[in-house]
Amino acid sequence: MPGRAESKRGHGNGNAPGERIFEFRGVDRKKLMFSFAITVVVMAVELAGGVLTCSIALVSDAGHMFTHAFAIAISLIAISVARRAPCHHRTFGLYRAEILAAFINGLFLLGVVALIMYESVQRIIEPHDVLARDMLIIALLGLIVNIASIAILHGSHKRNINIKGVFYHLVADAASSVGIVVAAILIHYTRWNIVDPIVSIGISLVIVFWAIGILKESAKILLEMAPASMNVDIIIHDLKERFPEIKQLEHAHLWMITADMPVFSAHLLLDDTHQSAGAQNRLISDINCYLCDKYHIMESTIQILSEGDAGTCPLTPGSKDR
Repeated sequence: MPGRAESKRGHGNGNAPGERIFEFRGVDRKKLMFSFAITVVVMAVELAGGVLTCSIALVSDAGHMFTHAFAIAISLIAISVARRAPCHHRTFGLYRAEILAAFINGLFLLGVVALIMYESVQRIIEPHDVLARDMLIIALLGLIVNIASIAILHGSHKRNINIKGVFYHLVADAASSVGIVVAAILIHYTRWNIVDPIVSIGISLVIVFWAIGILKESAKILLEMAPASMNVDIIIHDLKERFPEIKQLEHAHLWMITADMPVFSAHLLLDDTHQSAGAQNRLISDINCYLCDKYHIMESTIQILSEGDAGTCPLTPGSKDR
């Protein structure tokens, strides 16, 4: 009997995963646009305030706010691109544009950190007088905006790595604003101007921590690694236990199109009682629904093999042409 393959999308009802994803992306886009608007305003205020008060911590936080605004802008573009429907040469659509955006944001953050760290070291060597009271007012304004933006995006970051990157920007911004508030109070009462660049370095370390996390997570998806929360060996074992008619399961692959779109494929060899086309089709449908319901796999491709089938192309990577 020739091999047979079937692919099923959605949650067992025939709906394409993009229909549900598009709904999420529309909500995320509105949240990002509002967050972008208030971030740009506060960034401008912090930059002007940092220059006027001679506070490198405020300038560094404005730089951090700029990376946040840049991240949101990239994310908005990525969401618009990802919403384009699949076609003959992009069969999965452009969902992975969001992952590229997250990766770019992580790299950009590291570049900004290098500049802030350099300027902070210069300020430690040659401290500048800081207008602590004005610094405190501007830092409090930044903190309020960060908390508001975190509240806006809360929830969306759990299902979208692109939004997660922006969310981490916001959390780091809020932490840096708290640090600047503390620094402003210390400088006001002690006149220890060196606290300003020290806080700036602390902010930079926080940024590095989030940036590395985003780079790692986005790189795993770009390299088509399995999600950290899923183990293909466990899924294989589970399928064999759930469907005893499976004699052999080979060439199982699990990867991500984007953060909320896991994909699975496998080759199956069935027992003698499931050799008819009707029995195979029913089994494939049951497996697809099971993978979707239990593991939230958005699309699975199952190929049924007969005894002696190779199942894969003989010209595998690394083999020589014949």
